[in-house]
Amino acid sequence: MNQLETIRQAIIARLEEIPEIGIVHDHQPYIKSEQELRALYVDDGLLLGWYVRRIATKEQAGAIGQWIETHTWMIWGVMALGDQGGSEIEFDGLIEQIRDAFREDQDLGGVVALTATHEVAGIQVEKSEPVLFCGVLCHSVQLVLNTVSYRY
Repeated sequence: MNQLETIRQAIIARLEEIPEIGIVHDHQPYIKSEQELRALYVDDGLLLGWYVRRIATKEQAGAIGQWIETHTWMIWGVMALGDQGGSEIEFDGLIEQIRDAFREDQDLGGVVALTATHEVAGIQVEKSEPVLFCGVLCHSVQLVLNTVSYRY
């Protein structure tokens, strides 16, 4: 497994440690039918799922023979709106659990040097909005995480 995939798997493992996180995918699934897509995101009757995707990489020269790689990861999540109301608060609570989990593990178990840059640290909430997903009105969120690694 290359370094990029090691980082991706560490992010997924951290997400999967969160209680009632739903289904976590290591890529954005592309499916031809809404029914097939729904099957990938429904767990115990609740549409709740996530995918992890690298969206950018920056490389800088460090010391002689050293390279500093900063990967930017998007973690996209979706959860069906609840009939009882309050599902937005529940989804926000789940987002905060994710932020806390990554704050507590800033090197992803030693896989990266840190999950911070000069500008930001940990999980950032980039966008949170309702969407129509699999024919269901859902909450969605786009989270961003930067990982910094050194290559020699």
